[in-house]
Amino acid sequence: MNIGRLIIREILFRKLSFALGVLSVLAAVGCLVGSLTSLRQHDRRTEQIIAAKQAETREKMELLADDYRRITLKLGFNVLILPKDQKLSDLYAEDYASKYMPEEFATRLAKSRVATINHILPSLQQKVKWPETGRTILLMGVRGEVYLHSARQKPLLQPVQAGTIVLGSELHQSLKLKPGDKTRLMGREFTVAKLNEERGTKDDITVWINLAEAQAMLGKEGLINGILALDCTCADSRLPLIRAEIEKILPDTQVIEFASQAIARAEARRRASAEAEAAIEREKQGRARLRSERESFAAVLVPLVVIGCAVWIGFLALANVRERRGEIGVLRALGVRARQILWLFLGRAMAMGVAGACLGYAAGQAAIAGMEFDAPLLAAVLAGAPLLAALASWVPALLAAQQDPADILRQE
Repeated sequence: MNIGRLIIREILFRKLSFALGVLSVLAAVGCLVGSLTSLRQHDRRTEQIIAAKQAETREKMELLADDYRRITLKLGFNVLILPKDQKLSDLYAEDYASKYMPEEFATRLAKSRVATINHILPSLQQKVKWPETGRTILLMGVRGEVYLHSARQKPLLQPVQAGTIVLGSELHQSLKLKPGDKTRLMGREFTVAKLNEERGTKDDITVWINLAEAQAMLGKEGLINGILALDCTCADSRLPLIRAEIEKILPDTQVIEFASQAIARAEARRRASAEAEAAIEREKQGRARLRSERESFAAVLVPLVVIGCAVWIGFLALANVRERRGEIGVLRALGVRARQILWLFLGRAMAMGVAGACLGYAAGQAAIAGMEFDAPLLAAVLAGAPLLAALASWVPALLAAQQDPADILRQE
């Protein structure tokens, strides 16, 4: 007798029982496939979100870094280039360098294009007596910056036009000078161009004039005693390299760094970078927590549904065996062996598993994100679901196969 035909007839004869079994397998497989698909989609979405966040953060980082750059530019220059024979103790004691170097040094440095140096400004500074007022001042002669890294950059210190003067806050307040007023300095007449606000430094007693006029007034034509520069990296490890590079171009000079400005610039850049990394890390952690919650939920739900499915299939199989005791007895009396009876019930269960696996796979995929074919996952459920159904039906099928046909027919 053909077991395959018996299985088909059994399925067609007891459609409701078979359909209930298929539904239970469908629920288990659909739950499993839906959970795995949801986690896979979550991972894919996380990658998209993180990529978008990184792109957005890079854009914001550039804006933030630009904002920090503009803010820290107000700190001014952070590198000072001096004549090599200038004693730093004298510089700090007198507030200006007493040794001089050619103004041409600034032009030579600008032409060398040191990679991280953005602004170069030659200057001549000296402490002098302002005879017309009886005040001791710092006289600084400046010109326009000889080098800017980019045409978009603005100079840190605006040039002072010939015949004009810029005054520190303590000087213009005590002398009651206003923009446009005329004043005399060391026998020359100047027009007040700008009044600086209080800075709390020696700038408050500094007078800025055109470099050429300062050189003429101090008898230092063609000479300067300092080159102010801005190193945009502000990294501790970079200073020795920059110093060596500059001293190679200008061997008769020495380089010192204004530590507070450099530290402030470096800290601002580090803060911008850290904020960008922190934003991405927060997004990753949030997505990881969400995934962990979904995994925990699936780890509880899927086993419960699978166990429930197995119990339900076993119950249906047992009920089917009890309802068909008479038929089993007739089949055994006609010569159907116990092994064939066993395979009849197991085959029905496996067919139930295959049908439920196919429908459950499609339902799980469609419920989460529409149809998305995953061959390995489909193969896994097509192998696992029939096996689960067969195991759940094993005991009832074994009971049916072991029944004595004579006892069954006698009772019937």
